[in-house]
Order: sequence, then structure tokens, then C-alpha cells
Amino acid sequence: MRWQGRRGSRNIEDRRRMGGGGIKIGGLGLVIILIVGAVLGIDVRPLLNSGIVNTSGTGGEVTAADQRAGEFVSVTLADTEEVWADIFQSQVGRAYDPVTLVLFKGATQSQCGGASAQTGPFYCPLDEKVYLDTDFFTTLEQRMGAGGDFAAAYVVAHEVAHHVQDELGILSEANAIRQRASQEQSNQISVRIELQADCYSGIWAHHAQENLGTLERGDIAEAMNAAEQIGDDTLQRNAGQRPMPDSFTHGTSDQRQRWFAKGYETGEMRACDTFSANRL
Repeated sequence: MRWQGRRGSRNIEDRRRMGGGGIKIGGLGLVIILIVGAVLGIDVRPLLNSGIVNTSGTGGEVTAADQRAGEFVSVTLADTEEVWADIFQSQVGRAYDPVTLVLFKGATQSQCGGASAQTGPFYCPLDEKVYLDTDFFTTLEQRMGAGGDFAAAYVVAHEVAHHVQDELGILSEANAIRQRASQEQSNQISVRIELQADCYSGIWAHHAQENLGTLERGDIAEAMNAAEQIGDDTLQRNAGQRPMPDSFTHGTSDQRQRWFAKGYETGEMRACDTFSANRL
């Protein structure tokens, strides 16, 4: 993927460094602030987002590798902004509101709960932010066997795709249904959410290549390999477990690869309707 020396996103919230003059508040302190705000009828989100209160939790030295990873994420995020802005205009008929991506080291707080290296990257619809510890890229390569910069780009694109779902009202509707469903049914809906995000990731790759010309030979193979390595069945086998389909929340390796490929081949959002699909 051609990314070095290219424009980065302005929608990066970097929490990797400690300090900065803020008052460091841990998880319990954050809960107290939120409760007090609720009791007094005060919206405390501006306070939490201003830097006056530091909710970054743990941090540490930002190494040269951390800096490079942050720059890569910033460029990738900028590409998603450009691509999805065009897609929303041409396929949705309205403007795209970009997501904010939070970079952190070790642990931090989101309005959806704690974020850590163990939780992996995720999108929080309550604050409309993606949370990413770039050490996950090392885990992806060294422990999961999914190396390459485009494998990392696929991870970023997948989380941004959840924001796209949120923008379209898909995520809130699906999550509302999940809350009323049994655990098994909730998992099934979760799989459809995740596979659609994979498909949207493929759409992003399609338009990044067509409009930006940033893909290189082997990039799609890296993304397909990453999709295989993080399939529920593969993860369970690699953990020494027998795959249990009822517990799947993201889809099998084959499913994740097929839906990414469908998005990449078509470039069309209408091709990614996993909720109406009879076969995933």
C-alpha cells in the first residue's frame, strides 16, 4: 500500500502520551464524574473531550515504531474519509460525517467501556469513535500470521465501516434487535453486522484502488489472509477449541473472505446486504 509521504487525517485523537497538563482520572473516577453529571443534569462530555480530564489510563513512551504506526493509521483514515465521502454522495445521496479515531497505548476509556490491548480495535457508537492500540498490528502479524500493511489497513477500514453502518442507521437498528433476542440470536445478528463491515471494507479497497491508486501487488491477498486468520472458527481452532458455531460473533474465515471479496469486486453498497442474505 502506497502510504508514506501522503496526507494524514485531522480526525485522530492521540492518547498515547501521558501528561499534557490534564488531571488523570481512572475508571472509578470517570464513573463518579459521569454520575455527578447525570444527577446535576450536566453534559460532561465536553469536559472529558477537552483534555482537562485525562481519561487515557495507561500510556508510556511513544517509540519510533509507534510513531510510524500512528502515521500509517492517519493516512489510512484519510483515505477512508475521501472514499466514503464520494460513495455517500454517489450511492447514498448525502454527505458523509467522518469518524474520529483514538490512538492509545495499553488502556483507555470510551463511552462504551474500557479499551485495552486485549479488547482489540473497536467502534463505539455512543461517542462515534474508533479505538485502536497499534500494538494490535504486532499481534496480528506475529501471533495471528496476518502481516503486511494492507492487513493493518483492512483492520482500520473494518472499524470505520461500523461507523458507516452507524451513519446509515443500520447499527442502531441491529443492536436494538439484539437486545431483545436470545444469546444465540444476538450472536447471529452480530455475525451479519460484522460481515457487512467486511463487505464495506472491500468497497473501500475497491475505490481506494480505482480513485486513489494506492494499492500494490499483494495487498488484497494480505487483506484476505487477515480475514481468514480472524475468522471465528480459525481463532477457536488456534486456541485449541472445537469451533462452536452458536458462539460465533464475527463469522467464519470463509464468510469473512467472501464478503470482503464481494465488496471489493462490486464496489456497491447494495451488494453488502448481509441482513437479507439467505446464505452468509
